[in-house]
Amino acid sequence: MRFNSIFYFTPFEPAHRRHPYSAGLLSFAVIALVIALLQITAVNSHGSEFNRETPVVRTVRKVSPAVVNISSEYEVRKRVNPFSAFDIDPFFDSFFKDFFEHGIERRYKRNSLGSGVIIDGNRGYILTNAHVLEKTATITVTLKDEREFRAQVVGVDPESDLAVLRIDSKKPLPSIEMGDSDDLMIGETVIAIGNPFGFSHTVTTGVISALNRSIRTENRVFQDFIQTDASINPGNSGGPLLNINGELIGINTAIYAKAQGIGFAIPINKAKRIVSDLIRYGEVIPAWIGITPQDLDVRVAQYLNARGIKGVLVRSVDEISPAKKAGIREGDLILALGARKVDSVKTYESVLKGIAAGKVLDVQIWRDGKKRTVSLKTAIFPEQLAMALAQRLLGVRVEDLSRKIRRRFSIPAKEGVVITELNSRTYLARIGVRPGDVIRQMDEIVIKNTADFKKAIVKYRKKSSVVLLVQRGNQLYYITVNLRQGELS
Repeated sequence: MRFNSIFYFTPFEPAHRRHPYSAGLLSFAVIALVIALLQITAVNSHGSEFNRETPVVRTVRKVSPAVVNISSEYEVRKRVNPFSAFDIDPFFDSFFKDFFEHGIERRYKRNSLGSGVIIDGNRGYILTNAHVLEKTATITVTLKDEREFRAQVVGVDPESDLAVLRIDSKKPLPSIEMGDSDDLMIGETVIAIGNPFGFSHTVTTGVISALNRSIRTENRVFQDFIQTDASINPGNSGGPLLNINGELIGINTAIYAKAQGIGFAIPINKAKRIVSDLIRYGEVIPAWIGITPQDLDVRVAQYLNARGIKGVLVRSVDEISPAKKAGIREGDLILALGARKVDSVKTYESVLKGIAAGKVLDVQIWRDGKKRTVSLKTAIFPEQLAMALAQRLLGVRVEDLSRKIRRRFSIPAKEGVVITELNSRTYLARIGVRPGDVIRQMDEIVIKNTADFKKAIVKYRKKSSVVLLVQRGNQLYYITVNLRQGELS
């Protein structure tokens, strides 16, 4: 058998037959091999110090001292039949049921657990969820270093599910750096820290799954939430949602009981405005523009030469409002408030909630087939308009319970406001409410006089309905009233 070529290797080639560059190449190869071995050795010996310290690890180490555990204690009262746990003859069972018709009142204490984050270490302000503080009597805040403080409630806003607490410390407390939730990117890494199920300072990670989410609960709809796949469980509520730089971009909330593998957080830019009001006033003061918005339908859009335009229709403008002063008029379309686009009444109201009273705001409108921008300064709803608004929303005129009024209507109550006039075409008139009836409460606000009534009207003017406690003689009645007959915003 013949071969045209034979390939063979000799370990030691004679010097006169070696390639002139073979010695140099061999030396280079040996040096490269040594360097590679040294690098592998260095990685193996130092990997635990450098490679494992990811941005998440650094962020958690930086922020954890500002995350707190919030525990609250409250008393529960319950009436029970003391013999219900025993196997009793049916005859005696009925006797005991009659004898203990109302049961025996037992009192016991319950604890709720949540999270919070220190937003001002010098003044001791802590941001958390409002529902963490429900039915709270005593609030204890525990830091990561196990220091405990008794906390005071600065303000609570159930509408946004946010609350601010304050603790007193002789030394400055660790605090968190605020981020910007308006430039979030879907898919970016986020970190959640909290106390789920009582496990202190638990860290979960994920990405931003979606923005501007709406959540419907049993009682209401929450809007503009950040959605993440980082685990948010009971006890996480009130804790921080962080970006990879350790900046606070949201407040985690566990109000959606059906969520599995889905977490939600309140954007920090929305929370900033609410926190400012809670610290300053103890409550949120809604910004007022002075228009009544209406969703834009196809027919109206065609009539206004605004096909393909998204916005809300200005149905009416109050005469002494910021909108009137800025030149906004009935029939205009509002396209944007500041940097936020508006495509529905729901979006308009949500955006307006994030704007502080007194802020100068650019409003983009559509008029006569063209876009325009006007500037206005938002205000606090003036109390002098509250009574007119009450007539518009409820169809009533009320007065304080003076001696003259009490004699006139034979009113036994000493607190509340009496209905002196009632529009016969309103819901209250149709269900039998009449002049002389006394309004004692509107939702959570107890009404002792017209000042309280005005405050309640202004506060709840944006709600779809309110619950009134009405007194006639010695009888009290709860009435739910629809407010969507038109309101100023």
